Amino acid sequence: MTPTGPAPTDAVNPTPAVEVVTLGESMVTFLPSLPGRLADVPSFERAIGGAESNVACVLAAAGHTAKWVSRVGDDGFGDHLIEAIGAYGVDTSAVQRDATRPTGIYFRTANDRSTDAHEVAYYRTGSAASAMATDTVDLHAVRSARVLHLSGITAALSGGCLRLLRELTTRRPGRALVSFDVNHRPGLWDTPEGPRVLLDLARGADIVFVGEDEAQAAWGLRGAGVVRQALPEPDVLVVKQGGGGATVFERVRDRADLREGDTDIDMDTHMDMDMDMDIDIDIDIDVVDGAATDVVTFVPGLRVEVVAAVGAGDAFAAGFLSATLRGLPARDRLRHGHLMAAAALTVPGDLGTPPSRDLADRLAALDDDAWGTLRLGPGWTNAADRAQEEVHTP
Repeated sequence: MTPTGPAPTDAVNPTPAVEVVTLGESMVTFLPSLPGRLADVPSFERAIGGAESNVACVLAAAGHTAKWVSRVGDDGFGDHLIEAIGAYGVDTSAVQRDATRPTGIYFRTANDRSTDAHEVAYYRTGSAASAMATDTVDLHAVRSARVLHLSGITAALSGGCLRLLRELTTRRPGRALVSFDVNHRPGLWDTPEGPRVLLDLARGADIVFVGEDEAQAAWGLRGAGVVRQALPEPDVLVVKQGGGGATVFERVRDRADLREGDTDIDMDTHMDMDMDMDIDIDIDIDVVDGAATDVVTFVPGLRVEVVAAVGAGDAFAAGFLSATLRGLPARDRLRHGHLMAAAALTVPGDLGTPPSRDLADRLAALDDDAWGTLRLGPGWTNAADRAQEEVHTP
C-alpha cells in the first residue's frame, strides 16, 4: 500500500512537510552494567526508549524525513531525549517542554524482556507526556506528514491522551495515512476496558500492527485470520507471529487488481472467548466478487542471534513503513520489517544501527531459499562491504 492519497499540507510547501510523524512518550532508559536483580546491579548506562520515538529514529537513520511530537519535562532528562533523538536526524521542533511535570524514566535488568526473568521499574506516572491532549500538542505538526504513526501505549497514559488518539484516528477526508501499533500493555491501563479501547482505535487506522500473542491476550483471538475478522476496517493489517514470521492482509477493492500469485484470504475461524472480560466483537467483512478482498502474504522470520528482545517491534514497524513509503510490494515490506527488527534484536538497547538501504534491498530481494538460510548476529549491519562476513548464506 503506497500513501498516494491527499495529506495535510504545510502553509507554504504544497507537499507534506515530512514523510512520517510519530506521536508518543519517550523515556530515558537505564540499562544495567551487569546481569542480575535490580537490587544488585551496581550501575546503569543511560539510553533512550519509547515506541514512537524508536520508529522515528529508525526511519530517520534509514534516510526518511521523520518528526517526533511529544512533551518532556523542563529538566536534564528532557534535554537528553531531545538531543539524543535529534542526533538520529529526527525533527524534534514540535516537542514541548513542561515546567511542572517530569520526563519519564525507567530501569530494567539485562534479562530477556520476553520472559518472566526480567524486571522493569517505570517512573512515568504524572509525566510531561501524560499531559498530551488535543489542546497541548501542535496538531498542525502532527498532521503535516504522509504517514502518522501512533501506538496504544499513548492511549493508556491519561484521559487526555486517549481523547487525542481518538481524534487522530477518526476517519475524515484528506487526513494522513494513519499507522497504529496496538502495543497492548496491561500494566498501563487502570480500567478493564483497555482491550476494547485498543480495538476501537485500531479500527480507525489505515495500517495496523499487532502481535498474534497480544491479540490473544487482549481479545481472545487465535490465528491471524481471526484477527483480521475482528479488524476488517484497516486497509493493511500486519499480524506479527514472533520468530515464525509475519502475515500482512491487504485490501484490494477490485478483484481485477489481484496479481498472479496473490492469495485471497481464507478465514480459518477459531475464537477463544474464555477471558476475564467479555468483549463484543462485531465481524463485518465482505470477501466476494466485486467487493473488498484481502490479499494475504506471509514471510517467515529470520534466524537471529538475539542480544535483547527490546525495540524489535518498533523497528519492524519502521522497516515496514519505510518500504511502504517507497511503494514496495507486500513481501518486501515484510522483509524490510524483519531486517530492521533483526538490527534491534542484535544490540542491548532499544535502537540498533539499521542496515544501509542498499544492503537491506539486496537481502530483501533474495529468493526464498536464500532468505531462509540467512543468519544474523551482532554487528551484521556495520557496513555493506562487510555484509558477507556478517551474513552467512550456506
